Amino acid sequence: MIITKLIGGLGNQMFQYSVARHLAVIHNTELKMDISPFSDYRVRKYSLDVFDIPQSFASSSEIASLAVTRNDILDRLVRYLDVIGIHLYPDTYIKERAHCFDPKILRLPNDVYLDGYWQSEKYFVRISDIIRREFTVKFPLSKLDRAVAHDIQSSESVSVHIRRGDYVTEPFINLVLGTCDLRYYYDCVECLTLKVRRPHFFIFSDDPEWARTNLLLPAPATYVDHNGADRDYNDLRLMSLSKHHIIANSTFSWWGAWLCTNKGKIVFAPKKWFNKSNLDTKDIIPGTWFSR
Repeated sequence: MIITKLIGGLGNQMFQYSVARHLAVIHNTELKMDISPFSDYRVRKYSLDVFDIPQSFASSSEIASLAVTRNDILDRLVRYLDVIGIHLYPDTYIKERAHCFDPKILRLPNDVYLDGYWQSEKYFVRISDIIRREFTVKFPLSKLDRAVAHDIQSSESVSVHIRRGDYVTEPFINLVLGTCDLRYYYDCVECLTLKVRRPHFFIFSDDPEWARTNLLLPAPATYVDHNGADRDYNDLRLMSLSKHHIIANSTFSWWGAWLCTNKGKIVFAPKKWFNKSNLDTKDIIPGTWFSR
């Protein structure tokens, strides 16, 4: 049994699922998800239920068998000691130590608990077909989404994702991540227009009014703003239908670009993923994408 801890938004949960799915395939064993952190983390909720994935949830006893039980005194003590370099977690508890790809994760034995973000396709690229199939949205497109999908598929479409929201309003998140500035987007647009004839930009953002006001593009642009936070998976699906992509420093648009099956896709991603320069992010961006 492989248990993966889920936390964060949709994009983060997709990474956490994917590394565990690969490890479960390697060992021909069951994958279970620990969604208990969402009982304390009110900002986000479990979101993978929109996809066609095998949904199996770990019980508290199964979690306790592989990891220290959450929220007890021992857990807090072990977590504190872990921060200062004294590691007392059981061998079955695997905590991510860095943002770069760690090949040892894919050599782990069966019966482990994964706790991390695992933001690299290297953790699951060998089972890409499985991941793409399972990250198919179960629900049909709405009438409005069908119209946007038609426009995307019948044009030289470029999805542009502008992430603001908690990146702007939450001081700690802003300090760690920050937002991509307009210079990044204009630079990507300029480079892309040299490669793509008659591009049509489709702008996705959690702050569409800011995007409309501030992002001025030299080509046709459609602002996709009807889905909202509760149906963000529809925006992800529409992004994946686009032929090319300009993503933000966001796992949400990362997945929109990665799930795109256009063999000739051009993807631009920010070279600076975090504000903190000491974080090793070299494995976040796939090698075929362009960093700006």
